[in-house]
Amino acid sequence: MSDKVKPSGDDHLKGAYERTRKSLIARLENWEDRKTWEEFYQTYWRLIYSVAVKAGLRPEEAMDVVQETILGIAKQSKENRYDPNAGSFKSWLLNMTRWRIGDQFRKRRKDTAMARPDFDEDGRSESIVERVEDPQTGHLDRMWDAEWARNLTQAALEKVKRKVSVKQFQIFDCYVVKGWDTERVARELGVSITQVYLAKHRVGGVLKKEIAELEQRLL
Repeated sequence: MSDKVKPSGDDHLKGAYERTRKSLIARLENWEDRKTWEEFYQTYWRLIYSVAVKAGLRPEEAMDVVQETILGIAKQSKENRYDPNAGSFKSWLLNMTRWRIGDQFRKRRKDTAMARPDFDEDGRSESIVERVEDPQTGHLDRMWDAEWARNLTQAALEKVKRKVSVKQFQIFDCYVVKGWDTERVARELGVSITQVYLAKHRVGGVLKKEIAELEQRLL
């Protein structure tokens, strides 16, 4: 029996992230703002991926949605086709993602191997794809809102991490994000309970400011 450790789900996702990132950047190679779009990818890829998976796509299909959505956003931006007066960035990104999810379902329907008939309780033939929820429904909108809020907080946390000390962020992460009690945080990190509360106040204040700025710019 091999002693090799099998890659975890996170390792697979990290690998898919890097492959998609490299492919995306290669396709943006001749663009002057390539760095900007790489940062955009880092900020929004998990949001798009999570919604695509929850809509019923497989991981590899979801990563295709990520790449095609961001490429579509980049192209429309370059051509000045995004009009802020016509709707929020949040809605624009949702619609771009919705269309790319629909593209993946249409591709799947063309794959006869994936459309192998199953039978429902009444004996009627029904393909696997036909049972997947239509991404045009309001359910996708609700998923988007939930994932958007989660992604916004995560993006803000990444910014906060660069603005506070390593120790303060570590305390905040354990106490607020992970939900440890004060005694455990103090014991595990070798700090006082007063330091725990101070870090919560300090980092929490910076986090609220970052979230507010992101909301104002993106919503």
